[in-house]
Amino acid sequence: MIRLLNICLQLRFCSRNLLTFLLPLAIAVPAYSQGFPEYRLDVDWPQIPLADNWLTGGIGGMCIDSRDHVFLLNRQNVVEEDLDGARLAPPVIELDPAGKVVRGWGDPALLGGRLHDCHVDTAGNVWIVAAATGYVQKYTPDGSRLLQQIGERSIYDSSDGSRRGDPLNSDSAQFFLPAAIDVDPANGDIYVADGELPGGNTRIAVINADGRFLRQWRLHRDPGENEIIELPHCLRLSNDGLVYVCDRRADRIQVFDRFGKLQKQLPMSFSPMSPVQDRASGGRGSAVVLDFSADPEQRYLYVVNQNSVRVEVIERDSGTPVASIGMGPGRYPGQFELPHGIGVDSRGNLYVAEQEGRRVQRFTPVPQVSNGESSEITEVR
Repeated sequence: MIRLLNICLQLRFCSRNLLTFLLPLAIAVPAYSQGFPEYRLDVDWPQIPLADNWLTGGIGGMCIDSRDHVFLLNRQNVVEEDLDGARLAPPVIELDPAGKVVRGWGDPALLGGRLHDCHVDTAGNVWIVAAATGYVQKYTPDGSRLLQQIGERSIYDSSDGSRRGDPLNSDSAQFFLPAAIDVDPANGDIYVADGELPGGNTRIAVINADGRFLRQWRLHRDPGENEIIELPHCLRLSNDGLVYVCDRRADRIQVFDRFGKLQKQLPMSFSPMSPVQDRASGGRGSAVVLDFSADPEQRYLYVVNQNSVRVEVIERDSGTPVASIGMGPGRYPGQFELPHGIGVDSRGNLYVAEQEGRRVQRFTPVPQVSNGESSEITEVR
């Protein structure tokens, strides 16, 4: 299929309809584990152009609500000359399941710098994390009103209250370069991965719904690992009461209970495809952001591996790799440029947001027939 697509492009006889047919087939994702679905790229999602010719910068993060609406965090770092042919997209962009823009909103000065993660709670309110700050925020579903801010503006949890100070990791609801957020639907407790970059905090902080500090813990380090910098870069709560945290510099996922007791560690490895002599290698991290599969048991984890520039799929209980989604680095459909956000909707569609690619792509599960083989597509290995 890939060979046919290449011939089609080289000879320039592809119509739009033919490309629309060939492209998803060519970048289908094979299943490596019985029962795990294949995925294919949805080339018609999102609907382009976005709204009134909106131009996005890097997509720093994303989240999905109960209606399968997708919220994108647009860092707005566009090339200024490109604005001659487009309009700057708002910081927060909401898309419906069909990929059509519902609305855009957000004041960059109020939201803060380096938008990094978001979460939509059971009431539909949107929580926003801007990593260059000392606070997190909650907005109404349409973004028209700031409902709550935890942490003071222009204050960091540091020795002198500034970003230049030493991190304190104090028992307080003040942050220092937060990275990710999730909310426990059972009681409204807010979990924040506080420490996106070296020089900031290095903890998981738990805050109650009223904004009162409850508890915190650090990433786990085994003997001999004290030199590995602690960067809790992502955080998600599972349905069975566990907290999954990306230990980015250690290339693994650490799993805790709700009170910070380590339950297990899931290593995320990669193998360089090119020689590593005289070049940077392996510094981006193999566990950057994650989400769970849509089934009630959340059998699988989808993990952005920035080293391999793919989405790794692992069994949540065992940590066994079962598949890899994406075609590595690049700007062509199905490839990624610094993927930095991920989400799974209620129908099992997988969304990957790219910081350098400045876009979001959707991969849809292919229906399986009874013998475990795809009913619609030819596998490409």
